[in-house]
Amino acid sequence: MHGPASPGWLLVALCAATGAYCLLRMRSAVEEQRRTAGGEAVMGFGMAAMAVPAAVAAPPHWAWLGYVAVFGAAALRALWAARGGRHHLHHLVGACAMVYMAAVMAASPGHHHAHGGSGVPLVTGALLLYFTAYVLLSGFRLLPIAAVAAGTGSTGSTGTTLPGPARTPGWGDRPELSRACRLSMGIAMLAMLVTL
Repeated sequence: MHGPASPGWLLVALCAATGAYCLLRMRSAVEEQRRTAGGEAVMGFGMAAMAVPAAVAAPPHWAWLGYVAVFGAAALRALWAARGGRHHLHHLVGACAMVYMAAVMAASPGHHHAHGGSGVPLVTGALLLYFTAYVLLSGFRLLPIAAVAAGTGSTGSTGTTLPGPARTPGWGDRPELSRACRLSMGIAMLAMLVTL
């Protein structure tokens, strides 16, 4: 991707850390969470690889075509999985965004692509709007107020709610960490689209 080296390395670190956490989530006892975490791990590591500053390691032309193939397959998998639940549609949009970015980079390596004199291309603008809304919604879902309103905690013998969860879930089953992971990838996707 285009852009300065220092923020590029921060983006690489964020995406790689997110991908590594998604690998931990694959140890969940719930099969659907394992499958989702696997797809998100591929996305995180793929984003990390694409975010390496071009000044440091400019990938060859065939690498961008490889990204198109990998994320095209991920998009088809997400499309198939979307039959069972609409939450897979976000994975489909993310994979399609990666295909789009890789295709743009394959078409014009080493320099910014032409915007046709109108500013931001239509697809880039639509993806920026989608991921901005996704990041804002995901951030809102992480607010502590949402947890209090949902009434988390265990009930005591008097019927009052005691603070704290009834059981401590493992690292792969922590919903707030999964949401933070997705929020991080959404922010990274925005940063990559802006520098496209």
